[in-house]
Amino acid sequence: MTDTKTLFETVTLGNTTLDNRVGVAPMTRISATSEGLVTDQMGSYYTSFARGGFGLVITEGTYTDDKYIQAYFDQSGIAYDEQAQAWGKIVDSVHQAGAKIFLQLQHSGSLSQGNRFAQEKIAPSAIQPKGEQLAMYIGEGPYPTPREATKEEITEVVTGFVNAAKRAQSVGFDGIEIHGANGYLLDEFLTDYTNRRTDEYGGSTENRVRLLVEVSKAIREAVGKDFTIGIRISQAKVNDYTHKWAGKEQDAEIIFGQLGQAGLDYIHVTEYEAWKPAFDTSEASLASLAKKYGNIPVIANGHLEDPESARKIIENGEADVVTLGKGALANHDWVNKVKNGEPLAEFKPGEVLRPNAKIKEFEA
Repeated sequence: MTDTKTLFETVTLGNTTLDNRVGVAPMTRISATSEGLVTDQMGSYYTSFARGGFGLVITEGTYTDDKYIQAYFDQSGIAYDEQAQAWGKIVDSVHQAGAKIFLQLQHSGSLSQGNRFAQEKIAPSAIQPKGEQLAMYIGEGPYPTPREATKEEITEVVTGFVNAAKRAQSVGFDGIEIHGANGYLLDEFLTDYTNRRTDEYGGSTENRVRLLVEVSKAIREAVGKDFTIGIRISQAKVNDYTHKWAGKEQDAEIIFGQLGQAGLDYIHVTEYEAWKPAFDTSEASLASLAKKYGNIPVIANGHLEDPESARKIIENGEADVVTLGKGALANHDWVNKVKNGEPLAEFKPGEVLRPNAKIKEFEA
């Protein structure tokens, strides 16, 4: 039997102390109202993970302003005070059940496929995204070509993230996570083939990570030193699962090094299998490279639902916390089951239906 006691140690991210080292990964949902308001059903969903023993719950990606940002119809938002107040009820419920909760803030960029505010999309460059829209989120056909964002619009993006973070802080969230992964806007700036800009936001890796750093620093300045801020980073994207950074470990050094000095409390790294080598040039995982060059706590995500895999990545010093997606969906009480030595249910690929759910849930 695996000795899993390491998973149940307390750990601190910024000013937030977690009861254990296991969290729920952010997973895309389209179960808010058409106005972006979270529902009682969503409150039950998030609270169930807290009751199941998870120390941390990270929400679905939530849109931050009412321009070009929304990713999917019925996506939750925090662009208005009314949306924030609705989230506050979920925060209270999760806290009462014993867990901490971070809100993930997302700008969809060119991967928007359902925006009630605007048909137009902005991105670092006017390049059509790879692949096709995701049918699981009511998308169809190729992604349209976006418009290159102006400098003024880039400033508006930063302001949107800042205002959303302040709203999250005001309704009691323990922290926020900036969505800098999976092909959405901030990751589009980071990615060489989607960012062909010739200004200070394009070209070198240092320039391409600039907007992520600016968003991080601006949020820190706005919310103060005691509110926890993290960022999620990946190589793969929802429309390009095999992408790798061209500069390999040198890119990792620049990206994580810059983010580690941007006022963040943690970096959340997601890979298909979190423990596997990030590049073909060494055995180092992306999580370990984030730890090495970022010099701040790291959350690892990627097929860590097996307790042994989760234990190893923490005990090897590659991560401080693990987050589960499919494993959490199959076992809302994963933590309690592992603590008690009970068998875990296997995740069944495809849809996961919850009682009284009006939609399907999928892992991001």
